[in-house]
Amino acid sequence: MPLKFTKSTDAKEKVTLTSSLVYAEWQQSYAPIGQPASFEVGTLFVGQGAPIEVKGKTSKGKSLGAVTGKVRGNKFIGEFTIPGDAKLGEMVTFEVKLPKNGLTGTSNAVAIVPPIRVFDLSWSASEARRGDVVTLKAAVENLPDTAQVKIIIYEYDQDGAHDKITEIPATVASKKIELQWAYEYHEDTDEIPTDKDMQRYGRNYNPPEYFFTVKVDTQEFGNKQESGLLEFKDWMEIELRDESGNAMGNANYILTLPDGTERRGSLDENGYAREENLPPGQIDVEFTDTADREVVSN
Repeated sequence: MPLKFTKSTDAKEKVTLTSSLVYAEWQQSYAPIGQPASFEVGTLFVGQGAPIEVKGKTSKGKSLGAVTGKVRGNKFIGEFTIPGDAKLGEMVTFEVKLPKNGLTGTSNAVAIVPPIRVFDLSWSASEARRGDVVTLKAAVENLPDTAQVKIIIYEYDQDGAHDKITEIPATVASKKIELQWAYEYHEDTDEIPTDKDMQRYGRNYNPPEYFFTVKVDTQEFGNKQESGLLEFKDWMEIELRDESGNAMGNANYILTLPDGTERRGSLDENGYAREENLPPGQIDVEFTDTADREVVSN
C-alpha cells in the first residue's frame, strides 16, 4: 500500500495510517493428508501484538480447526494438519480475522494430496576426499515428476547443533531425486579438535561428517540422518631435506593422527611420502632415525 504525503515538510502534520491485510497464503503447493500445511499472513499497520484468528476448511466445508495468536513484525505464521479422512482432490483454504482492526480475508486454495514420502536417502560413498564428486539419491512417493525440492547438506554435530553447508535445488524424475555434489573442505583442518583436545571435555575425536535432507515446501525429510554420514578423509605429503636442501631418502617416520592413533612409514629415496585416507586435523610428524630435518606437509 503506497503512503503519500503531500503537505508541507517544515511543520508538524498528523498522518493517519490505515491498517490492512496484505496477503494470506499457503506456504506450499500441496496439502498432504496427515501432514502439516504451513501458512503466512502479512499485514500493515495493525500494531505489534494485534490478535489474529485463522480458521481452515476444505472445499466441502470440513473444518481444519483454528489457530490464534498475535501479529509480530506485520506477519503471522502457522500451520494446520490435514485430517486423515480428508478427500483427495478437494481444496483447502483458510479465513483470517483481525478483530481489533476490523479486517478479514481469505487465502488462496491448494489441493489435498496423498501423504508425501521421501525415503531411501543415501550417499554413493561413505567417505569423501577433497575434489571427490559424490551422488545423493532419494526415493519419493506422491510427488509428480518435475516437482521442485531442495537438498540441504549439513555437517553433523554430536550435540545436535548441525551446521548447514549448502542448499541445492533438485527435480523429481521417475519418483526419484538424484544429484551430484563436489566435496570441498573450506575450513582450516588445524582447527579441528584432536582426540587429546576432546578428552578434556569427556568426548572423543569426531571428524567432519555430513548428512543430507530433502525439503519439500516446508517439510524436511531426513533430519535423523537417514542418509547416513559421509566422512571427510584427508591426505598428507611429507618431504625431508637436510640444511643444504638435499633430499634425505628412506627415513622412517611416525605420524600421530588427530584421532590419537599412530601410522608408521618410510620416505622414498627422494625423501618424499604421501599418506592417504587420514582423519583430518593436526598431524604430528616424528622422524625416528635422523636429527636434522625440515618437514613440509599438506
